Amino acid sequence: MLCPVWRLEAQAIPAQVAPRMEVTLEKQDGGRWKAVDPGMVFEKDDRVRFRFRANFRGRLYVMNYGTSGAYSLLFPREETGQENRIEAGKEYRVPATEAWFRIGGPPGYDVVYWLMSPVALGASELAAPVPPRKPQPPKTLLPRCDDTLFRARGQCIDSSAGPRLVPRGGALPENLANLPDADSRELIIMRKPDGFSVSSPTPLAGPVIYEFRLAHK
Repeated sequence: MLCPVWRLEAQAIPAQVAPRMEVTLEKQDGGRWKAVDPGMVFEKDDRVRFRFRANFRGRLYVMNYGTSGAYSLLFPREETGQENRIEAGKEYRVPATEAWFRIGGPPGYDVVYWLMSPVALGASELAAPVPPRKPQPPKTLLPRCDDTLFRARGQCIDSSAGPRLVPRGGALPENLANLPDADSRELIIMRKPDGFSVSSPTPLAGPVIYEFRLAHK
């Protein structure tokens, strides 16, 4: 269904400031965009996009490994915007254009990889995206609504969807796995009904990767 990864400039984060990024998942509803729970279970053909804000400068890349087994770069590219430079404190949108991401493919979980780096990465380091070398969870795993959350929020929420740390030694697309010092590191993920934040207790010294599991029927 989707396709993305990130990139950030050197000398972007003062040593005393903890790197932090806030992300909001939005769904188009009746011609308007509304923030939804990161664990929301989407229907086929739903339209979604992300908003984000960081407290550091850099560049952003987003990649997707879909339930169909297809792997693609969501951002940056021609359809979603080719300017991926970010500035501290400014809100951005992915896609950066008037486009959106449409939910498709077999029911399950798309795995959206986000890469953050305090140093510039060459194009060759992110080239030739391919599926992970290790198998993903069986495609028979289907999203399920948490009855308690459904009643409380009026949405179908799957508590296993949303932002997740990449386990040490976990499966990664080959081009990401080959990045120097690529790791999920000591990241802290805080979830809210209308978004989430990812932060690091220490200044970034290399590329940092986390994933977002997008659930859909």
